[in-house]
Amino acid sequence: MQCPHCHKNSSRVVDSRPAENGQVIRRRRECENCNYRYTTFERIEQTPLLVIKNNGNREEFDHEKILRGIIRSAEKRPVPMDAMTSIADKVENRIRSLGENEVSSQLIGEYVMKELVNVDEIAYIRFASVYRQFKDMTVFYNELKEVLDKDQKNKK
Repeated sequence: MQCPHCHKNSSRVVDSRPAENGQVIRRRRECENCNYRYTTFERIEQTPLLVIKNNGNREEFDHEKILRGIIRSAEKRPVPMDAMTSIADKVENRIRSLGENEVSSQLIGEYVMKELVNVDEIAYIRFASVYRQFKDMTVFYNELKEVLDKDQKNKK
């Protein structure tokens, strides 16, 4: 590992510990040349995953893009960051477990909504309104009614 300070290739690992729910190893390193300490992260290299957009275009899967969408929908709501990160992680794990190289954006959105509805119903409605592009109030009302009916069944 090249030292970011002196650019020599001799360093030793001082400390290692798991990070990001065991998906990453965080390593503290020390340069043997200049004694500069720095942190590196080691993660499994995933095979590229392409997302097929509604217009047919393909783009590389971006975990951060899902997380940003969830954060935007949960803005000013009592949803902890850990819960939002967990949803994004669950969605990515579920998509990768399909074993496909390409996945539709519709499927990703459905997975996000399935997780989000159990965390915060308002954030779910916000996400659904953008994802499903509600055309009019009737469609919005029907989606809201489904959430309310589900909530009533769960309370009984």
